Amino acid sequence: MTTSTSTKSTTKSTTSRRPDRPVFAGPIQELVDELGRLPGVGPRSAQRIAFYVLEADRESALRLAQAIVEVKDRIRLCERCFNVAETELCTICSDSRRDRSIICVVEDPRDIVAVERTREFHGTYHVLGGALSPIDGVGPEQLRVRPLLVRLGIEGVAEVILCTNPNLEGEATAMYLARLLLPLGVKVTRIASGLPVGGDLEYADELTLGRALEGRREVTS
Repeated sequence: MTTSTSTKSTTKSTTSRRPDRPVFAGPIQELVDELGRLPGVGPRSAQRIAFYVLEADRESALRLAQAIVEVKDRIRLCERCFNVAETELCTICSDSRRDRSIICVVEDPRDIVAVERTREFHGTYHVLGGALSPIDGVGPEQLRVRPLLVRLGIEGVAEVILCTNPNLEGEATAMYLARLLLPLGVKVTRIASGLPVGGDLEYADELTLGRALEGRREVTS
């Protein structure tokens, strides 16, 4: 009786350790697995995308594959600001209409898109490649701080706008850069943060409301 129970327990244990078999046919499962590695794509989303590709016509699937290959083969970082580019300089750095006396410092090339959508900034950019995060092992050496200092010396920059994210890492990065840049005689500004347009005061948290008060402007007629 004891032997039988032991045998059953061993069988269950062996079964529980047995690796999961692929759910789909080889190529489909490989596509699902690769899509699942993308940020923000879970198992179900990966399956939906994979079956969308499977059911799409061959030309559409090939265009998607070719677009992925093209972006890996042709896109590089701008040698001046480290934005994404096809040539040595990105479209912004190569635009003679841009005000080169103002540099907007951002963490990521995607932040440039957000600022450009406002149509309020006409200077140039500098992409740090992240933000200070000691927990993740990201210090000043891992960011593109030195190239920024080099640009200040050769481009006649009058103002640096610190446009890092309004979170703990972004604020720490902005403070670090401010301490580094102010002794150089350049004007250093920080983007204002506060209440969103259309928001209600009663739903604002203390930090957001406090920053809105700090960034208040004089009302003129």
